[in-house]
Amino acid sequence: MTAGDFDFAHSEQAAKSRQDKATALARYIWDRGIDGGELLGLSDAARRKLARAADIHPPSTMETWTITAELLDTKNAWAAANPDHRSATPQHTDEKIMWVKPPIKPW
Repeated sequence: MTAGDFDFAHSEQAAKSRQDKATALARYIWDRGIDGGELLGLSDAARRKLARAADIHPPSTMETWTITAELLDTKNAWAAANPDHRSATPQHTDEKIMWVKPPIKPW
C-alpha cells in the first residue's frame, strides 16, 4: 500500500477525531437546549454557524452531525432519568432561539 492508497477518512484516527468533534459540539449544543432532531433539522449553513459559535471548525461530513445528534439524545435521556443532578439542566437555553426558531402560530 502506498501513501496515495491510504484512506484517512475511514481510519481509526479519523473515527476518533469525528467522535471528539461530535462530543465537543454536543456539549455546546446541549447546553443551549437543542435536541438531536432539532439539530438535524437545521440547514447546513445554520449548523456550520453553530459549530463556529462553539469555536469548532465545522464538520465536513454529515456523519459527525449524526453522531452529535445521537449524543444529544443520549444526554437528554440521561437528564430525564437524573433530573436532580446538577448536570441535567442546560445552562444557556435562552440562546436556543438564536438557532431553532419556534413555529409561527397563525392568527
